[in-house]
Amino acid sequence: MRNPLWTKLPLLVLVVLLLGSSACGTGGAGRVTVLASWTGAEEDDFRTVLRAFTAATGVEVDYQGTRALDQVLASDVERGTAPDVAVLPNPGSLATYARRGKLEPLDALLGPQPGFGQQWLDLEKAGTERQYAIAVKADLKSAIWYDVGNLRGARPGTWDELLALGRQLTAEGRTPWCLGMGAPPTSGWPGTDWIEDILLHSAGPDVYREWAAGKLPWSSSQVSQAWTDWGALVAVPGAVRGGAPAALLTDFGDAGRGLFTRPAGCVLEHQASFVMGGYAAMKRADGSAPRPGSDFAFFPFPGPAVSEVSADLAAMFHDTPQARELMRYLASDQAQRIWPGIHHGSVFSVDRNVGGVYEDVVSRQVSSTLTSPRQRLCFDASDLMPATMTGAFYRAVLEYLDDPSRLDALLADLDTVRRNVPAGEWLTVPCGQ
Repeated sequence: MRNPLWTKLPLLVLVVLLLGSSACGTGGAGRVTVLASWTGAEEDDFRTVLRAFTAATGVEVDYQGTRALDQVLASDVERGTAPDVAVLPNPGSLATYARRGKLEPLDALLGPQPGFGQQWLDLEKAGTERQYAIAVKADLKSAIWYDVGNLRGARPGTWDELLALGRQLTAEGRTPWCLGMGAPPTSGWPGTDWIEDILLHSAGPDVYREWAAGKLPWSSSQVSQAWTDWGALVAVPGAVRGGAPAALLTDFGDAGRGLFTRPAGCVLEHQASFVMGGYAAMKRADGSAPRPGSDFAFFPFPGPAVSEVSADLAAMFHDTPQARELMRYLASDQAQRIWPGIHHGSVFSVDRNVGGVYEDVVSRQVSSTLTSPRQRLCFDASDLMPATMTGAFYRAVLEYLDDPSRLDALLADLDTVRRNVPAGEWLTVPCGQ
């Protein structure tokens, strides 16, 4: 007589295999923890991405959003309770954790990424030899925004033409610049974007890269001239709405309101592409909301065809099947399309296969700049610098705007900070191709 166990063995093996497949695959097993800086409306948008991930894979997501991401993540890593995946706001933090061996490389996991240009793949390495991040979304920073009805004639293509436009607007009794430095606890960063853009377009990507890597002194002629040029544009009477004192107290998100008042409180604003969402939420006197293309647009920062960019970078701290699934998903065309598709502008992917979600000409112009292989891209320098250097940069911008005559002393102080930063904390990141 045959042993009944042998007749049941194939079925038992099948059950074991199915259970193993469910536990290790994408069929709904397990959870993944995610930490990011997004709260409020941004958290709602990102949760839409995460819900789509769960629907596609069955993996549940425990999400924590905090504006104190750097502090929370550092504490969690120190205690050994790091999240599986964290979305970092800058490559400096990414490189720090990669150097300490806290991150899992993604090269083998992701393989070829045809939608991502080589410049972005290089930026996602954060100065290392391996890919450690995925750009969840990105911003174009080299942009000057305006109300279409308030700016006539040709757009400035050189720095001298931008200066001339400012003088012309002042002579006409109009205020050229909207400017707000407020962003507690990181007030001052809108001014660092100005300095970075001026240096990038006046001295070129190679000098910019040397400076961002801590190899070029702040007191060098190129860097000093960038500060002076900024002062000549905004730190002169009549150049800024309310003057420098008002700019120091104005929140960066409110600075552009003057673009859409009648008469206009200011004509131009230098700001990253995320500002499109803020503009669309503002109201004109008649209650209508400004629309991209017909009401507001931007022109590239005057000078060579090179752009400053920033991005939010997802990194994997624990190599679990669920974390792997999430990282693969975030790198996919499907996931990269969701957040930009919610707004159809103001949120941008660096995946060139996502372009169809942008409905207006302004958003398509931003997307084209971020994804074109012909456009040289350089990462925001203050996001690359060590935290102590970045903080000193923010403070120096505020002090300079308050009193431009102190420039030499401020640059000397910044050089002191630079010299005291250990060499291993600086990043050398490709700038352009």
